[in-house]
Amino acid sequence: MPNSVSACADFFSRYIQYVGDTESPAIFHRWCAITAIGALLGRNYHLHHGHFTVNANIYTMLVGNPGTRKSTAIKLVKKLLVDSGYNTIAADKTTKEKFLLDLSGEAELDEGFKTAGKGGASDTSILDANLWGDSDDELASRPAAECFIMADEWNDFTSLGNIEFYSLLGTFWDFSGIYKNRIKTGKSVNIANPTVSILSGNTPTGFSLAFPSEIIGQGFFSRLILVHGESTGRKIAFPAKPDPALAAEMSGYLNRLKYECQGTIALTPTAQKLIEKIYAEYEGFEDARFESYFNRRFTHLLKICLVCAASRLSRSIGEQDVLLANTILTHTENNMPKALGEFGKGRNSDVANKVIDILAATTKPLMFQDIWKLVAHDCDKQLTLGDVLTNLRAADKVQQVQGGGFLAKRKPPKEVSNDLVNFELLTKEERGL
Repeated sequence: MPNSVSACADFFSRYIQYVGDTESPAIFHRWCAITAIGALLGRNYHLHHGHFTVNANIYTMLVGNPGTRKSTAIKLVKKLLVDSGYNTIAADKTTKEKFLLDLSGEAELDEGFKTAGKGGASDTSILDANLWGDSDDELASRPAAECFIMADEWNDFTSLGNIEFYSLLGTFWDFSGIYKNRIKTGKSVNIANPTVSILSGNTPTGFSLAFPSEIIGQGFFSRLILVHGESTGRKIAFPAKPDPALAAEMSGYLNRLKYECQGTIALTPTAQKLIEKIYAEYEGFEDARFESYFNRRFTHLLKICLVCAASRLSRSIGEQDVLLANTILTHTENNMPKALGEFGKGRNSDVANKVIDILAATTKPLMFQDIWKLVAHDCDKQLTLGDVLTNLRAADKVQQVQGGGFLAKRKPPKEVSNDLVNFELLTKEERGL
């Protein structure tokens, strides 16, 4: 591919062409491709940033109502990755302890213990491993411990409200060095440069079940990119099979990307100038729940810049990569509050979120009784729904129109300098969001 803006955009366009005409929103397919490339790159393709190193691993959660085909989008990129030879994918369901064992390679060591005396590990080596473990020098010489969590149903991957596990995953987002931990069984695990990527799916209701409201102020939440998608309205009973030639092209390209994109890369002078301007002018968006995210936004941007540069097999991050990365991230951020719904906003937040979803899905005003019929199982009494609607109106989320009906109130996205974003790089469907 030539080194140009169109080439950088074309990889993602080509991927969306590869997945074909599906019921999943294009924005889901785009973020699946971005996160998959980040997982492929791992620590092999990185950017020095002061005293630290930025790697391309990304934590993504696709959020949409049931039927927005989050699982379809994730399973399609997973199949492509496996076909290209990628195999460090996490189990479909796990615990914090088992995850650490898998990441450290201790699962294989346990098998050696079980076969001791049968050609496996000796009693002496078992005792040494238990008492002393590997030296730091030996651990440092190991390749990075990589893992890609691909959980199309996040709530099936781990137990609900597992703050301890979420905190661990937050630590691994930008961890460097030897991670040492003693798990509940008493076994010590030592992990060399743990490098974790996450591509997951959830609904607004499922999100509130998985995460207690206090997660908002914790590290994992600030490292998570919430990608909101809406139903496309497409109904495809029998999706077409992918073009075999295009499938082979995509698989081969990912394989080539993994082996050609290696080492430390730099920003071109124009790219550095643009990214400095983005950093200086970024003001966030009006939602206090994302305050911790704002503090890490710049690192998120650098990670996506790495992915965009790698998508065209470049040895440097160019201005076109920064422009595309900031466009994608800005567009996604405009809908992040919608992905979160009313999560973390207090009592009856689940009902408020459902009301907003109902009103956002219609262009016809709904009367109070129409809404009550749809949320009666979620409210203990009509007075509760009245309080919810009153609070949503006060928060400028809902409007009451002439005749007494209710509609969702849509706010235009925040204006951004034209030289910092170019929404024409996105699909028409994405721009429609």
